[in-house]
Amino acid sequence: MTDGILSGKSIIITGASSGIGADAARVFAEEGARLVLSARTPGPLEALEAEVTAAGGEAVVVAGDISDPATARRLVATAVERFGRLNGALNNAGMTQFGGIADLSEADFDRIIAVNVKGVWLSMREQIRAMRASGGGAIVNVSSVGGYRGSPGLGAYQATKHAVIGMSRTAAHDSGPLGVRVNVVAPGATETPMLQHWRSHDPAGVQRRVDQIPLRRPATGGDVASAAAWLLSDRASYLNGVVVPVDGGYSA
Repeated sequence: MTDGILSGKSIIITGASSGIGADAARVFAEEGARLVLSARTPGPLEALEAEVTAAGGEAVVVAGDISDPATARRLVATAVERFGRLNGALNNAGMTQFGGIADLSEADFDRIIAVNVKGVWLSMREQIRAMRASGGGAIVNVSSVGGYRGSPGLGAYQATKHAVIGMSRTAAHDSGPLGVRVNVVAPGATETPMLQHWRSHDPAGVQRRVDQIPLRRPATGGDVASAAAWLLSDRASYLNGVVVPVDGGYSA
């Protein structure tokens, strides 16, 4: 817990209650990070906090909806109050939807934009303000291979993941001179509750996707988390504005 690549760094993880976010908490804690864990539901977060603490790590929980600006402010304030400053963030919170562009309701479209796009913007806004005031830091935003290609039946989701990449690249230009690096991980098919939900709707489609991956398996949450940990570490100190596909070669 003290000799890892994130040793001593305070890091926010949004969407930490399950999937990539929960695995990131485990990986980051093993690498020595001190964590602020966030999601809408406190129960799973508290269980994860207990797990991290039992393993010798340090974590604190802040439950809330990431599309609410007050949540982003509370996360940053908690990191600063608890750990003295904010060093890094993994903006992972997100949701998906299924259905063609012509079949989406306006309410569904508005909600996915609020969480997947506005939530990332609100998070980055508060994180960058705190980091520039304390000498810099690093942010990793979670997009998807769907952020640079299309797929049937995922129009709104794909739009949000394209937006995350565009915002992140622009933020890298804006914030690099301030000492704040902004990068992106773009997972392919990953064994998470979201993939399980997709599998329940279209099992054949999921299998076709897996069959197209050169490594012939979905990613684990730990695969994605390990890439993000490296991007947040000082070992990636000259990487800014990059998109790292964590997809087993799917997009190669």
